[in-house]
Amino acid sequence: MTSRFFILSLLALTLTPVSSALGEPYPSTYSPLPSNPVLIVNATVLTGTGERIEQGSVLLLDGRVAEIGNAEQAIAAPEGSEVIDAQGRWVTPGLIDVHSHLGVYASPGVKAHSDGNESTSPVTARVWAEHSVWPQDPGFSRALAGGVTSLQVLPGSANLIGGRGVTLKNVPSTSYQGMKFPGAPHGLKMACGENPKRVYGERKQAPSTRMGNVAGYREQWIEAQQYLDDIQAYEEKKNERRNDKNGDNTPPKRDLRLETLAGVLKGEILVHMHCYRADEMAMVLDMAREFDYRVSAFHHGVEAYKIAGTLAENGVCGALWADWWGFKAEAYDGIQENIALVDRPEGSCAIVHSDSGEGIQRLNQEAAKAMARGNRIGLEISPERAIQWITANPAKSMGILEQTGTLEPGKMADVVIWNGNPFSVYAKADQVFVDGALLFDRHDPARQPLSDFELGQQLGAGE
Repeated sequence: MTSRFFILSLLALTLTPVSSALGEPYPSTYSPLPSNPVLIVNATVLTGTGERIEQGSVLLLDGRVAEIGNAEQAIAAPEGSEVIDAQGRWVTPGLIDVHSHLGVYASPGVKAHSDGNESTSPVTARVWAEHSVWPQDPGFSRALAGGVTSLQVLPGSANLIGGRGVTLKNVPSTSYQGMKFPGAPHGLKMACGENPKRVYGERKQAPSTRMGNVAGYREQWIEAQQYLDDIQAYEEKKNERRNDKNGDNTPPKRDLRLETLAGVLKGEILVHMHCYRADEMAMVLDMAREFDYRVSAFHHGVEAYKIAGTLAENGVCGALWADWWGFKAEAYDGIQENIALVDRPEGSCAIVHSDSGEGIQRLNQEAAKAMARGNRIGLEISPERAIQWITANPAKSMGILEQTGTLEPGKMADVVIWNGNPFSVYAKADQVFVDGALLFDRHDPARQPLSDFELGQQLGAGE
C-alpha cells in the first residue's frame, strides 16, 4: 500500500497549475514535486557538457542543480541534506528521448490505444499528439526506470505532415498537461520517403511517388506563406480600419493547419523530420532554404553518415538508431558506425533515439553500441562524449537545452545515479531524480511508480 499512497501523492502534486504563456490553449500544469536538498558524493560524474569528473559531487537544491564539485573542491552539505555516497557509481543528467510514441501508442498494444497516426489525409498539421497522450501508459514508468526524465512524443509517420509533437517530463499524472514540459516549443512531425507514398498510393491517392511527396510539401508552405502575408496585411491596416466605420475589419479566418505551418515559418515550431536516405535529406534542406525555415533534426536517417558534414554545416541534428536497418528498401544502406560518423564533424549533433516502447528503456545501451562501433574504427569516443547523444543533444534539438540536458548550476535537477558505467551492458539506474525529487529507486518498491491502470489490476489480483 505504501506504493499506492506514493503514487497518489505524486498525481495530486503534478496537477498543481503554474503560469502559462499567454494564449496557450492547452497550458502545462506541471509543477516540480517538493524535494529536500541532496548531495551526491564520490561519483564519476558525466556532466553532459563533455566533462568527466572523478570523485565528483553534485548538489541538488530547490529542484535545481546548485553546484558541481570534484576531489579538490568539496561541496559542503546544506543543513537537512541527504548525503548519498555514490562510490563506484556514475552520475549523469537524466536521459532524453527525442522520438517516442509513448502515450499515443500505449501499452497494452490494442486497437483502442492506437492514437498516433491520423492517416486520413497526407497533411494533418492541424492535429496535436498531446491530445492523444494517455498518461497511464505503463511505458512511462518503464522508461523512468531506464533513466529517462524527459521525452518528445510525436505523431506517427503515415503523413507528409503528421502534426505537432509534445515534450513531456516523465512524471506520473492524471492529465497530460501535468506532464507537459513548461516552456518547451512545439515540434512538427514530418515524413519523407516510402511511408506517405505507400499509405496514400495504396488508396489510389496522392502522393504515390517521391516527387508527389515534395510537391505536397511545397504546396503547403506556399499556403502558409500566404496565410502569414494575409495576417500581416490585416495587422498593418488594423489602425486605419479602426477609424473607418465602413472599412473591412474582418481578420483572416483562423485555420489550424496553416496556424501550425506558419509557426514553423516564424521559427516558433521546430521541424522533426522522419527521413532515411541521404539524397532526400539533402533535398529537404534545399526546400527549407526555399521557404526559409529550419529543420531541427532528421529522425532515423540510416544514411546520415553520407552527409554528416552537411548536417553539421546546417546545424541539423541526426536522431538515429544504433543498428536498425534493412527492414525496408530505404533502410537498406544503414551501417552501425552511423551515429559515430555523424558525431565526428565540428558542430555536429548526433542523437540516439528509440522510436520504441522497449528501446526507450535502454537508451544507454543503444548509445553504448554506437560508441563501441565508433571506437572500433578508431574514432576514440569517450563516455563523456557519448553521454551527450542521450542528454544534451536531444535537449538542443527540442529547444530545452537551457533548462535541462546537462548538469550545470541553475538547470533542472534531472539526474540519474547508475550502479556503474552507464555504457555497460550490466548498467542499471539505481535512482532517478526529476527536478530534484526522487521518483525512482531500484531498491525501494515505494519509489517505483505504477499507473492507476496497473495498480487496480494488481490490487484486484491480490485480493
